[in-house]
Amino acid sequence: MSYQAPLQDMTFVLTELCGLAALSELPGLEDATPETVEAILEEAGKFAGQVLAPLNRSGDEAGLGFDNGRVTVPEGWQEAYDQIVEMGWNSPAASPEHGGMGLPFAVNAAIQEMFNGANTAFQLCPLLTQGAIEAIAHYASADLQESYLPKLVTGEWTGTMNLTEPQAGSDLAAIRSKAVPEGDHYRVSGQKIFITYGEHEMTENIIHLVLARLPDAPAGVKGISLFVVPKFMVNADGSLGARNDVRCVSIEHKLGIHASPTCTLSFGDDGGAIGYLVGEPNQGLTYMFAMMNSARLGVGLQGIGIAEHAGQHAAAYAAERKQGGRPGSAGSVAIVEHPDVKRMLGLIKARTQAARVLAYRAAAASDIASRSTDADIAAKAQRRLDLLIPVVKGWSTEMGNVSASLGVQVHGGMGYIEETGAAQHFRDARITTIYEGTTGIQALDLIGRKISRDKGYAMAELLADMDDTAARLDAASGDGVNWAGYAKSLTEATAALRAATNWIVDQAASHSELPQASACAMLDLAGVCLGTWAMADSVLAASARIAAGDSAAFLHSKLRIAEFYRTQIAAQAPALLALVTLGADAVMALDAADLGVSA
Repeated sequence: MSYQAPLQDMTFVLTELCGLAALSELPGLEDATPETVEAILEEAGKFAGQVLAPLNRSGDEAGLGFDNGRVTVPEGWQEAYDQIVEMGWNSPAASPEHGGMGLPFAVNAAIQEMFNGANTAFQLCPLLTQGAIEAIAHYASADLQESYLPKLVTGEWTGTMNLTEPQAGSDLAAIRSKAVPEGDHYRVSGQKIFITYGEHEMTENIIHLVLARLPDAPAGVKGISLFVVPKFMVNADGSLGARNDVRCVSIEHKLGIHASPTCTLSFGDDGGAIGYLVGEPNQGLTYMFAMMNSARLGVGLQGIGIAEHAGQHAAAYAAERKQGGRPGSAGSVAIVEHPDVKRMLGLIKARTQAARVLAYRAAAASDIASRSTDADIAAKAQRRLDLLIPVVKGWSTEMGNVSASLGVQVHGGMGYIEETGAAQHFRDARITTIYEGTTGIQALDLIGRKISRDKGYAMAELLADMDDTAARLDAASGDGVNWAGYAKSLTEATAALRAATNWIVDQAASHSELPQASACAMLDLAGVCLGTWAMADSVLAASARIAAGDSAAFLHSKLRIAEFYRTQIAAQAPALLALVTLGADAVMALDAADLGVSA
């Protein structure tokens, strides 16, 4: 199960499409020059391919051990994690003030894609820790930051996110966990489920971020507070004290990511776990969204990473497997020569490349939003980030599932056999559309908080950028590129996305359920259309480099993959627009009996 980080494409996207040079001019990012970033990515790629990828299959087969609250990880996990800490890969974007590299979020996105692509089950641990770092760094007191951030940033300690409860699921308003004040701390009690890396022994401490209710909290989501609850208490001098009242009572037996412990944690069985309030009371959900947005971007990168790995795996098999003939060739040929296999591999590669651009652009928007000294520019970047997050999370993970499925299909019957490894990508990808908010939740977020709430303002800004790219395509010239075709495809995609946005805004005021019925179609349309924009910008950048004398085969391949996307994927935009605007009535017309649910 080899993996090779797509460094050429990652570097191309960062430099040509995400403005890496401009990012390195932001305050605090001056050292992130394109040359430095290229060297960092090369080292990260080596670690992904040489250390993490070889553990992917063995970890899946070995799974986890669980005995009386103790979780043991597969062989090689501890050594790989120790290397993560030693090399500083745990949280590359964290502030140097706390021991991080201080890299742009956009560069960190590339690193996370590599590590997720090589071994998703392993990388889930740093992913959750990075989210905990975000929440504590933005909202916790100076004392809590001083106590917890340095070792979270280095990876000496890991972090978790504790939202879900058995009776609540995605409905956080139904959370019952309690936090009772006691001096300078609180006693936390309750049970949390689906806690990724909630228990393990790779580090000496685990820092849980827990949502719970204060005794006088109002009902619903407005009454949720956020608490830091360490596995081991931290003394004033930074040393570890007694074990806190939190324990793992079970781990889940899952379809995929077998080597990632998904835990049920019980807080307060012996009087209450000691916790510390983050920020203000009853603001926990607001604070947790910082962690959730980081995690949602990270999960989107999981979808992209798995798609990349599944595509590499399938392409390698297609190059080796000989079956059937083709006109002009004697005997059997490698199946990669067959048109339908080319189609499947092309779908994987084209959608993966488009999703990569969107994810990295979201991360770059985060850099600008958090560091620009121009308030208007920062605010626009924040709107762009907020708008892109549900698309990156929802569309990229659905794409990852389809790509992993196509990878199995390319293998044919052998793909259904575990020994080939193709099935693991399929199994691991399945969770990505579920955790950190299902695709349906991402779609509702897109049409509600991100489109209807501002009446399409942030989307209008993005559509204006798409119009600018179309104008550049109209003015472009040069051999070997169907400029008119690209301009037409992008113009149609922009028009479809604009029409769908207007429909969502118009309907939201008087028929709120209709947009909800079209939400997932809208998410798919947004992904396809924004992917068209991403690939069009890729064509402009690649063609400019070719015209300047760069003859790299990679650039010519970019043009062919973009043309494939234009004809095979962008062409879906009109049909998806019809699904958004015309399909909702059919959804709403269904009753329970139609769906096989008896009264």
